[in-house]
Amino acid sequence: MEASTEDLSTKCIKEGQAEIRLTTEKVFYNPVQEFNRDLSIAVLSLFIQDYKAEKIAKMQKNVKKSNENIADDVAQSGSNLEVPVTILEALSATGLRSIRYAKEIPDVNKIIANDYSEQAVETIKANVVHNGVESLIDTSHDDACMLMYKHKHPSKRFAAIDLDPYGCPSTFLDSAVQSVQDGGLLLVTATDMAVLAGNSPETCYSKYGAISLKTKCCHEMALRILLQCIESHANRYSRYIEPLLSISVDFYIRVFVKIHSGAIHCKKTTSKLSMVYHCVGCDNVTLQRLGGFKPNPTEKNPEQTKAYLPAGPPVGEYCEHCHQRHHLGGPIWSAPIHDERFVTRVLLHVEDNPQRFGTAKRLQGCLSMLREELPDVPLYYTLDRLFGRVHLETMPMLVMRSALMNAGYRVSFSHASRLSLKTSAPARAVWDVVRAWHALRPARPDKIQSDPVVAYILNQPISHTIDLSLRPDANPLSRQNGRLRFQFNPAPNWGPGCRASLNVGEDKISKAIRNQNKHSKENRIEKRVHSPEDDESRKKTSSDVDTSV
Repeated sequence: MEASTEDLSTKCIKEGQAEIRLTTEKVFYNPVQEFNRDLSIAVLSLFIQDYKAEKIAKMQKNVKKSNENIADDVAQSGSNLEVPVTILEALSATGLRSIRYAKEIPDVNKIIANDYSEQAVETIKANVVHNGVESLIDTSHDDACMLMYKHKHPSKRFAAIDLDPYGCPSTFLDSAVQSVQDGGLLLVTATDMAVLAGNSPETCYSKYGAISLKTKCCHEMALRILLQCIESHANRYSRYIEPLLSISVDFYIRVFVKIHSGAIHCKKTTSKLSMVYHCVGCDNVTLQRLGGFKPNPTEKNPEQTKAYLPAGPPVGEYCEHCHQRHHLGGPIWSAPIHDERFVTRVLLHVEDNPQRFGTAKRLQGCLSMLREELPDVPLYYTLDRLFGRVHLETMPMLVMRSALMNAGYRVSFSHASRLSLKTSAPARAVWDVVRAWHALRPARPDKIQSDPVVAYILNQPISHTIDLSLRPDANPLSRQNGRLRFQFNPAPNWGPGCRASLNVGEDKISKAIRNQNKHSKENRIEKRVHSPEDDESRKKTSSDVDTSV
């Protein structure tokens, strides 16, 4: 990214093929999310190709049913059929994202850049003219939810809606799932990671309808909580989601989901959601699906299935591995969170066009890891927590992966954590590897004796055959090829940034500034010093209370 200043009052920012000018600090812009915008452009470029192809195929099929003579003409016309593609950026701020969409994504007919701030809308209009994309971008000054509700009729819906709010997106989801075309794309960002990662479970439930848990796999759990929240809103209108790509990166999570219509498919939602039992002792996680499907013996078609309620709970009163209690969280989305084929196509698209993306290397690294993740294994272990809990030296990652693969289980990394371990192995097999490592590198006897959890785990017999010999295939290709998988913070003050001051209000800003460092020693000393005028005013007002220290 390049940045320059033309004069003292105008800030010029260039990203991709777009260039925006800011004349005020009251319009929100965060350079940190260039990766977010690059990924969105890559995903939308491929999605629009698929979207138009699906719509054309559906139109040809409908015409063929109604009139076979016309069908031949339609088949010959092929791609000449018009499929309008309209994208809504509901919370545009500077308009940078919409301008990049207009200039870098082909086959887009119209983009609506909306913001509730009048000053932001004026900035968007000026930037649209500056970039020469007036024919593609329409600006809108409206409440985001109301704008989407106005477009919930099937003839007015958007092909894609991008929601990138400051904080929690849940207030926009009800209107968003109604305003996307059947087969359209919903792009959602959430930056309130403290809530999603378990710091405030009760707040998470009020916002997302799920209890978050404070575990080492909290970042993937945050993704799955957001997905179930979107699914919940969609099901109210006989719609359901198909996740194409879900990513946890930096300080936020980002999901790309297709929205489909079909009441019969909404019945399958219970089989995609699970409650989570989290052991407070060994940190083990066990899932309990809300529902399932089995073959229906009364139907001749073997594909016809029957819904059933699974028996539970899947855990006893005490954890079988450490004899401690459980916390209950969820529900979370326990079905796959990526479409492996689509992720592969996005990766190839970025590799073929690296000059289009300022964060191309990081995109390639993250997409490579997403493609390698086990799609049917929700959540993950982390090696530091796994071995640190029993006071053992942490096993090398490749040795751990090799041991599980030698036992016949599948393993992968998670893009959400550097020390992550996804595996199809049961928890008992994972702890057997830890116990085998303890036999080679034993923990200190006083550590075992002082911690009943450690003693309970390490004193259990090993029930699996453990082979710690290294395997060549234990090292994934993304790691062998030196992909940029996990990036260090590239700049100081790396984070979500501050909310646009216009959206907060002058009173709250002044109060925030006034309360900064209010408990510091210097401020306490200043409060002890009063001018004569202050003392006189206190004498005149009997209701005043002296709050000086």
